[in-house]
Amino acid sequence: MSARESARIVERFERVMMRSAPVPQLVLARGAGCRVWDVDGTEYLDFLAGIAVNSLGHAHPVFVDAVARKAATAAHVSNYFATAPQVELAERLCRLTGGSRVFFGNSGAEAIEAALKLTRLTGRTRVLALEQSFHGRTTGAVALTGKAALREDFEPLLPGIRHLDSTVEDLEAAMSEDVAALVVEPIKGEAGVLPLPEGYLRAARRITREYGALLVVDEIQTGAGRTGDWFAYQREGVVPDAVTLAKGIGGGIPIGALVTFGAASDLFVAGHHGSTFGGNPLAAATANAVLGEIERAGLLQNARIRGEQLREGILAIGSALVREVRGRGLLLGIGLAGPEALRVAQLALQHGLIVNAANESSIRLAPPLVVTEDEVAEFLTLFRRVLAEAERLLPAERHSGAHPGTHPEGTPA
Repeated sequence: MSARESARIVERFERVMMRSAPVPQLVLARGAGCRVWDVDGTEYLDFLAGIAVNSLGHAHPVFVDAVARKAATAAHVSNYFATAPQVELAERLCRLTGGSRVFFGNSGAEAIEAALKLTRLTGRTRVLALEQSFHGRTTGAVALTGKAALREDFEPLLPGIRHLDSTVEDLEAAMSEDVAALVVEPIKGEAGVLPLPEGYLRAARRITREYGALLVVDEIQTGAGRTGDWFAYQREGVVPDAVTLAKGIGGGIPIGALVTFGAASDLFVAGHHGSTFGGNPLAAATANAVLGEIERAGLLQNARIRGEQLREGILAIGSALVREVRGRGLLLGIGLAGPEALRVAQLALQHGLIVNAANESSIRLAPPLVVTEDEVAEFLTLFRRVLAEAERLLPAERHSGAHPGTHPEGTPA
């Protein structure tokens, strides 16, 4: 397929897709492992993995086999019936999280909506969330999201939600007997991979328990081994009341889940919530296979090792553009010295590398958990060239007063 054909596909996209979707940077055709190819046959090293979704990379044999086998038997049944893969997946998630019960949906936003409904069953109406957080695009999820630019066009939204700075002092001041829940991400991925301050999650567990409020941990992006632990809250040694999951647990198949712990597991009763497609046998069987392979292949350890290789390698480049590397495991944010992230991401594409400008000064990395030592080394070689080119472009533009484009806040990720 020619480059001209690629341009035609983009033109068709712009004619028929809602304008809420940005103009695509590439038209992708296929993938294998940590690599993808566009419709023109150009190869890219994928260090975004569908934004932390493709845990096993692209077209992994375990994923392909699970989808094919289940599609050949029964892809969907109504929620009047149960299937063995659904129950197996619920049991697996309870084992991995330490939770008690599971509700299945089809996305992270649906998992958040289920969590919000759960909080209403406490008899309280106030919910606390954090500034710079991101929880999804549905009206409830966006009300919970700590980015005013994403909320303003859709207000009035769900009432009773207050956004706090990520400090224990702010949490203590905001907490009261009418607070139903605190909802937090252990690492704010959409904000540029910003971990919570050391000790915050432990303090949040103590404070919420003291006031009888739920602690809901959003592990949609950080879960399924992404940070080197099955779930990021486990590193802090806390037990939440509920956890929201999606993205990496399905490895590319749409699935979301709410896992509850202890007394929170008794709040939902028959008729309170439901989903036509949630926990369907195709998604459940695939998620079982993906999570099973993560466990079998030791990919949590790989995430820890490759994450450190990446962190050390990026800092060793010694670029004046790189201020810091944040995050854990294979969810890393590169803090840049200025608003150059969009330029860096665009140059990366030109060098055959996919990364994400999470905001104007942060590059987000979330490669597949199967990434190898050689692929990390290849990334570092390419990224060194990208940073060198970005640095060469800086002096002339600063002298002329020109400024690169910035990543528009709220662009769908």
